[in-house]
Amino acid sequence: MKQNKIALVTGGSRGLGKDMAINLAKKGLDVVITYNSRSDEAAKVVEEIERLGRNAIALQLNVAESGSFDDFFETLLQAMKQKFNADKFDFLVNNAGVGLTTPFTDTTEAQFDNLVNIHFKGPYFFTQKALKLMDDGGGIVNISTGLARFALPGYSAYSSMKAAMENLTKYQAKELGARRIRVNIVAPGAIATDFSGGVVRDNPQVNGYIASQTALGRVGHADDIGSVIAFLCTDDAKWVNAQRIEVSGGQML
Repeated sequence: MKQNKIALVTGGSRGLGKDMAINLAKKGLDVVITYNSRSDEAAKVVEEIERLGRNAIALQLNVAESGSFDDFFETLLQAMKQKFNADKFDFLVNNAGVGLTTPFTDTTEAQFDNLVNIHFKGPYFFTQKALKLMDDGGGIVNISTGLARFALPGYSAYSSMKAAMENLTKYQAKELGARRIRVNIVAPGAIATDFSGGVVRDNPQVNGYIASQTALGRVGHADDIGSVIAFLCTDDAKWVNAQRIEVSGGQML
């Protein structure tokens, strides 16, 4: 029913997700992005993708609400039929997330549960339900963090969820191999976006410290990440599977 490859990027209305979506379009893929609350920002991303000559859809999704996933995928199916003349998609990028910078001793159960729902339970069951609409031979890209390898104070809960995603990635690759679905995880270093209140972007002390601890001498930018995600969603990466790929410029070596 479809010809062009299609990628679904959660949290694609801003920051890293926006750059991922645009880079995927530059690789010739049609793109579905999700947004939590900023429909206006999502619409701008759709317009930018369409200016690149690709088709795009924006749908609302809160990845913390796993009970909404069945309805989401029914909405997605109808939207793909209408916009793409497709009933399957090829690549899933589990990008949506929030940050938390709180010491281990001060992290509350509510904060912890929220991070579990968004960064682990959400992607776990969202991916499970996505499989019925995914074509064989496609791929899944999960998102981790450099903080799963090195430790900086304040990220114990956040990095623990990402470490769980790194472990899950290996199991997904193992179990979905029969469908030729590749599963990899990308771990960005510190990136200058509005993530975690823009602490890396807007705090000169934080920015300078990270740059001093990075082999390439600067913090990361959104466009350092999107091109790697797009690569993993092409045939150029057809033999890359079950890998953790850190994209940090050599942070904390």
